[in-house]
Amino acid sequence: MKPIITLTTDFGVDSHYTAIMRGVMLSIAPHVRLVDISHRIPPQDVRQAAWILDQVAWYYPRGTVHLVVVDPGVGTDRACVAIEIDGRRFVAPDNGVLSLVSRRASLDWCVRLENPKY
Repeated sequence: MKPIITLTTDFGVDSHYTAIMRGVMLSIAPHVRLVDISHRIPPQDVRQAAWILDQVAWYYPRGTVHLVVVDPGVGTDRACVAIEIDGRRFVAPDNGVLSLVSRRASLDWCVRLENPKY
């Protein structure tokens, strides 16, 4: 089975940013399967994104990467984090959007992402 990456953003359904993000990911990893969870999160609504992610993530197989791009501090020096919980991986800004999923089970690992290229 192809590796799965889910996408949850506040970009909106008509935004070209979603297409750019998908194109970049497929250029780097053409073998992955990209699944859109939602691009209709209200702008910068971290709580709504956290709730949707927590409702959906557990229905995907272990090994799935859940990418969240919802951040009122976009463009700032806010860090991004990657965590693994129960075999599921989450990548998001360090703004609380992962707070609900992190309550589900013990954290397997957590890292701060510091590569400025990405």
